[in-house]
Amino acid sequence: VTQTEVFIVRSPIDQNVFFSSSNTLTFNPFFVSEGIYVSTDGGNNWRGNDTCTGQLINFHGGDPGIIIDKDGRFILTRLGTSAIPGLFSHFSTNYGQTWSPQQNITSPQDLERASLATDAVLTSSFYGTTYSTWVSWTIPFSVWFASTDDGAQNWSNPKQINNPSYRCAGGDITIGPTGEVYVCWAGVASVSPFREILVGFGSSSDGGTNWNVQENAFNVNGITGLLASKGNIRVNGLPSIAADTTSGSRRGWIYIVTGQKDLSPAGSDPDIVMNLSTDGGSTWSEGIRVNQDPINNGKTQFFPAIEVDRFGAINIIFYDDRNTTVDSSGVFLARSSDGGISWLEYEISDHNFKPAPIGGLGQGYQGDNIDLTSTDTQIWPVWMDNSSGTYQVWTAPINFSTVSVNDPENNPICFELKQNYPNPFNPSTKIGFQISESGFVMLEVYNILGKKIISLVNEYKSPGYYEVEFNGDNFLNNNILHSGTYFYRVWF
Repeated sequence: VTQTEVFIVRSPIDQNVFFSSSNTLTFNPFFVSEGIYVSTDGGNNWRGNDTCTGQLINFHGGDPGIIIDKDGRFILTRLGTSAIPGLFSHFSTNYGQTWSPQQNITSPQDLERASLATDAVLTSSFYGTTYSTWVSWTIPFSVWFASTDDGAQNWSNPKQINNPSYRCAGGDITIGPTGEVYVCWAGVASVSPFREILVGFGSSSDGGTNWNVQENAFNVNGITGLLASKGNIRVNGLPSIAADTTSGSRRGWIYIVTGQKDLSPAGSDPDIVMNLSTDGGSTWSEGIRVNQDPINNGKTQFFPAIEVDRFGAINIIFYDDRNTTVDSSGVFLARSSDGGISWLEYEISDHNFKPAPIGGLGQGYQGDNIDLTSTDTQIWPVWMDNSSGTYQVWTAPINFSTVSVNDPENNPICFELKQNYPNPFNPSTKIGFQISESGFVMLEVYNILGKKIISLVNEYKSPGYYEVEFNGDNFLNNNILHSGTYFYRVWF
């Protein structure tokens, strides 16, 4: 089975649960579906199926969008076939073992793959709502939106977000720190080679009822076309979006990453470029070149995906051939702990592969997306790679201890005590800390008078990042903690 266009999400309520998916294809007989790949033990073991079994099983058109909601429910959207076009959803309440029958999100409609995001912000008015966005292939090729507040049993009526002058492509979606919904898309030139020439942006603070739209948030010059050096595979410069939802100094910053060339700061070969907003998307920075190899060196970077982790660091993965021959690619991670000012890069694949089109799926097709997610201790990227002779899903979990969180001076942090989240809290909050060497650790909570309330950690710890929960409803001898101000302190 051929696996392309790969995605991964983790559960907001159990960081040991991952859900990954892809386009899955067989050619004799021809069959298209969506892969269901699941780990419930932190990625140590995976099980799955190359076919989403939600009925109507013979009318699946691939292009999955995936998410896990606040209840741990798996939600998958996918396209229909030419016989039953449109956007459909399925849900699973048993970790992807069985799936609901299809639920229509749209009326019969030709469209691009939909992207999903779910509101896991406990204090948000729309906590638990899952959102979907996509681009319609009907003139004016606009961006659309729908939501569900009951775990994909029902969806709102689709709503058109924008009215563009240029054909839209590749919508992506994320959630802000207080439940804001952020959507981005590319605007495509009307003449060959039909490159992305702008990125549009939309935001909603009321669950998608009303939208603030910038049809041209900033200009780009995408890489849409064929890469002759890599077997004439089809590539794109479609945007990927993420927001900082931590309690750090960059809380609320929004990041959009694209693949570009021939427009500064990108060079004459494909580069990865990021733009950021510090004011909720009202204004955007100039482009920031993410890959740190010498500019105009003939090396090719493409298909970026972005994630902001628990430290507030930006993580971007992409294909890159700087360490191999021009006809091959590996996979790199670029990581910034200072909002994109400086970057560290790591080759995360242990082998290279030679990209090649998959016959019978359109000119140059090898899949259009790769992805990543993160937990409190690891980054989890996924990509497609044909080194086995068939395109398959690959991953390489990355421990934060191997890509040290950096301070603004780019020096490794040996010890760190994180801001608790949420803050304020009721009834529970989480406290994180990081140590770089083994030792005895104590983490204690005090009231405003300096009296110790509870010892949360009092044991020997190995190097790494840890997170503990402080629950005011049941913190000591079943007594309830009174409202007020509290302090926590760690010794190492």
